[in-house]
Amino acid sequence: MSFASRNRNQNVQLVTQARRPLSEDISYRQRRYLIMMAFRAVCFGLTILLFLNHFGWLAAIPAVFAIFVPYVAVVFANGGREPDNVRGFMEYRPNLPERRIPPGQGGSGSTHQGRQQGVGDPTTHG
Repeated sequence: MSFASRNRNQNVQLVTQARRPLSEDISYRQRRYLIMMAFRAVCFGLTILLFLNHFGWLAAIPAVFAIFVPYVAVVFANGGREPDNVRGFMEYRPNLPERRIPPGQGGSGSTHQGRQQGVGDPTTHG
């Protein structure tokens, strides 16, 4: 009986929040890379076929894909694991210090009152 009550108080990882195993993530990235390289090979073959049949500039379209697909495939393959953030997009909130307003330009009364009381004034010695 004591085991059941002790286990209920512990935090349990929900299945929907658990990360994929590293082996599964690596195999997913390898599969995606191989699919993209197969697409590149098809584009390269299509380029040769179109060029040999005198289609000229039309052969340049699959050639461009055959040139740039390897870069995209390597970037995706080396991208690492998916982020842990399950909440989605997080808004950027800058953490900037409060802006100082010079005494002669007005603004909030707190800076002006502080100067009247001698707080932060280097000319007061007392």
